[in-house]
Amino acid sequence: MLAPSSPEPATGFSPQEFRQALGSFATGVTIFTAATPAGEPVGLTVNSFNSVSMEPPLVLWSLSRRGASVPVFMTGEHFAVNILAAEQRTLAERFATRGVDRWAGLCWRAGRGGAPILAGVAASFECRVKSRHDEGDHIVFIGEVLHCAHRVGAVPLLFIGGRFHAL
Repeated sequence: MLAPSSPEPATGFSPQEFRQALGSFATGVTIFTAATPAGEPVGLTVNSFNSVSMEPPLVLWSLSRRGASVPVFMTGEHFAVNILAAEQRTLAERFATRGVDRWAGLCWRAGRGGAPILAGVAASFECRVKSRHDEGDHIVFIGEVLHCAHRVGAVPLLFIGGRFHAL
């Protein structure tokens, strides 16, 4: 017989301490993109991305509920993952900045389902939304990969300790 559940203990750490500890884990840097129903591109810099399954090919990422692009990603059926190369740091910064025209002067093409694929990226994944999950202050997306490509020899852009780095 299971004992009655008791309230969970306090975490004993602040959100800032949690963020700093997570900053010890190096991640790649991506720009997730989608298209509005009218075909307008949207995108944002994301470092919460990883593979879920090889067969079928599935990937996972999470989006803050406070993000301006939440309505597009919540209603759209496709998205693209653009893994940035080391020389694309300014692009990562642009797509992480609010109130700027993120698409001004950029070269891109529409991928499957209209999600933009950015020129010069280290790799790209064109995905169909398989599921969405409400978790904490984020929405977790699982995507089925419809197509992927990579640039041979590309050096990835990394993020650790709140800063961008290259190998």
